[in-house]
Amino acid sequence: MRMALSLDETDRKILEALQEDASQSLDEIARKVGASKTPVWNRIRKLRAAGIILKDTVLLDPEKLGLEACFFVLIRTSEHDATWQAAFLRALLARPEVQEAHRLAGDIDYILKVRVKNARAYDAFYQALIAEVKVFNVTALLSMEEIKSTTRLPIPGV
Repeated sequence: MRMALSLDETDRKILEALQEDASQSLDEIARKVGASKTPVWNRIRKLRAAGIILKDTVLLDPEKLGLEACFFVLIRTSEHDATWQAAFLRALLARPEVQEAHRLAGDIDYILKVRVKNARAYDAFYQALIAEVKVFNVTALLSMEEIKSTTRLPIPGV
C-alpha cells in the first residue's frame, strides 16, 4: 500500500525538474530547487515510496525508429464478461505496438494508441487482434500530425 504524501513547494520543484529531465544529476536538481543534495535525495526517495514517482524511463523518437504511423483504434464489443476482458487484456499486453489503452464510458468501449511502421503493419496488428478476441466494431483513425505529446503532468500548486 502506498502512503499518502502532502507536497510542498520543494517537492513540486523536484517533480518539475525530474519531469523535465530525469537523467540530470542530483547536484543539478538540488541547485534548481535551492536545496542541498542530501535533503533532495531523501525527498526523491519519499516520493518514490509514496508512489508519486512510478519509474524512470527514456523517451524514444518513434519516427527515427521507423514507426511512422500512429493509429487511434476505437473498439466496441458486445462482450463484457470477465473471461473476455482477461483475454483482451492479455492480447493488449502482448503487443508492443499498443502504447496506450483506455476503457471508456459512452458508445465506444476502448480506445488504443497504436504505433506501427505503416498501414500494412497496422493491418497485421488488427488481424492478429481480431483473431484472438471477438469485437463488435473496430474503427482506426490515422493521426496525420502529432500536435502535442507530453508525459509531463501538471503538478497542483505549481
